[in-house]
Amino acid sequence: MSKTKKETKQEESRTLLVGYARRSNAGGAIKLSINTATFADCETYETSDGESYVPLVLSMAALQRVIAGERAVTTVSQLLD
Repeated sequence: MSKTKKETKQEESRTLLVGYARRSNAGGAIKLSINTATFADCETYETSDGESYVPLVLSMAALQRVIAGERAVTTVSQLLD
């Protein structure tokens, strides 16, 4: 592996796999399947009004491929520090 590839790999964000996103059988919705045990371990943040949220991410490009039917599923993850 070249030095550039090693540096790039180190710069990549670490993620926690939380679940999957897929197109519904009818094709009119995206279904999210979240692992409850992993979700409970996710980091949260609180808004100024006191509500707590779990920040999750999906790749837009991968989600578009799922929507287009080019892929069956994509991952739902949380970025780790």
